[in-house]
Amino acid sequence: MNFDRSIAQLIDHTILKPEASRKDVLQVCAEAREFEFASVCANGFWVPLVHSELDGTVVKVCTVVGFPLGAMSSGSKVAETINAIEDGADEVDMVLNVGALKGGETAAVEDDIRWVVEASHARGAIVKVILETALLTDAEKVLACGLAKAAGADFVKTSTGFSKAGATVEDIALMRRTVGPALGVKASGGVRTLADLKAMVAAGASRVGASASVSIIQATVTGG
Repeated sequence: MNFDRSIAQLIDHTILKPEASRKDVLQVCAEAREFEFASVCANGFWVPLVHSELDGTVVKVCTVVGFPLGAMSSGSKVAETINAIEDGADEVDMVLNVGALKGGETAAVEDDIRWVVEASHARGAIVKVILETALLTDAEKVLACGLAKAAGADFVKTSTGFSKAGATVEDIALMRRTVGPALGVKASGGVRTLADLKAMVAAGASRVGASASVSIIQATVTGG
């Protein structure tokens, strides 16, 4: 299949639905091997299986921490992070503490991110900070991006996919302007078509989280 590999390499092939079974995860891993997506993003329970299935490929193992609410203790997030990396995760998508951010507890939010970043970087993994943009004002999105950058995160990310709405072009553009070229920006939540993906990339996204990854990549097939 003559698909666009440059598009595939932007996609975190995602399976985070709570009812996902071993069979579902195995299918996603097989698809990721075939199309060489950037990563497979799965819940922590599945990280050992995903690591085993992707071993020897170019596809990274991504997982989520503090998911989907971000409101657990920082110690819990750090423990979850360390466990996931020891199980084989290369990338950690953590949810920031949305309530603390909205309540003005910026030091707590920055520390929460920093402790996960330090635990991850010490073990060779990168961190994407999920802002849950649907719950934030534009000023809060800018603030969250600044805190993530100050705490040493590698990416900022729009959404869990479990809130009121997902990624928008406007939010991606705002996040990119705020973090500049140094950090990655990940669009996640509601990216279902090749046109969606291209719009997000044009706005400044350097990674896209999607569960519709196969149909997106099939749309790039020459003559398809």
